Amino acid sequence: MAWELNSDRPIYAQILETLQVRIVCGIYKPGEWLPSVRDLAAEASVNPNTMQRAFVELERSGLVMTQRNMGRVVTQDTQMIETAKHKMAVTQMNSFFANMRQLGYSDNEITSLVNNHTNNTNV
Repeated sequence: MAWELNSDRPIYAQILETLQVRIVCGIYKPGEWLPSVRDLAAEASVNPNTMQRAFVELERSGLVMTQRNMGRVVTQDTQMIETAKHKMAVTQMNSFFANMRQLGYSDNEITSLVNNHTNNTNV
């Protein structure tokens, strides 16, 4: 997964979201050691302090834990990971519905569009 960072929001927040997605999608599995801050910072082409700030937020959320002198590991609490995944999905849906309402669609019209799209892509 490529690092697609832009200047419209804080970089650390975008890094945080990317790492969360990697965890909930299973790129980083429960109990797996994460790459070092320096390695990920180099991969994302950001300052290590920016990457560190994202890691601090990940630790606050409980998705990642620091093992002293060993690095960081993804939580083994799969329920916590599923909860984070669900929260991210709800955020995406809320944003989608808000954007569609701005275009003038009602909730029923949005639901109909989604259903039609889903039916047409599963053919």
